[in-house]
Amino acid sequence: MYLLMAVAAALFYTVGGIFMKFSAGFSQLIPTGMVYLFFLTGVSLQTYITHNAHLGITYILVLGLEAMCAVLFSFFIFKESYTPLTLVGVFLIAAGTACLRGKVV
Repeated sequence: MYLLMAVAAALFYTVGGIFMKFSAGFSQLIPTGMVYLFFLTGVSLQTYITHNAHLGITYILVLGLEAMCAVLFSFFIFKESYTPLTLVGVFLIAAGTACLRGKVV
């Protein structure tokens, strides 16, 4: 349940980031509102799971998952490209995130 909620929080943060890009610097009303809605949902989930877990581990876990989701979403939605070195960095984030739980997640 903990991991599922962490993944959900990361996804909400990532979708909020996508709407941040669509908001054009918070100049578009609906995308701006969606940024706040998705971020508020993500922080609510993260707050709930932090209640029963270590703050540092929970925070870094959600942040690592969010980083990986952001790379995937930006590649598929915005057609952004990444260098091999960047992909190695993303892999290291994934590996570090897995180590936080003491096992491969």
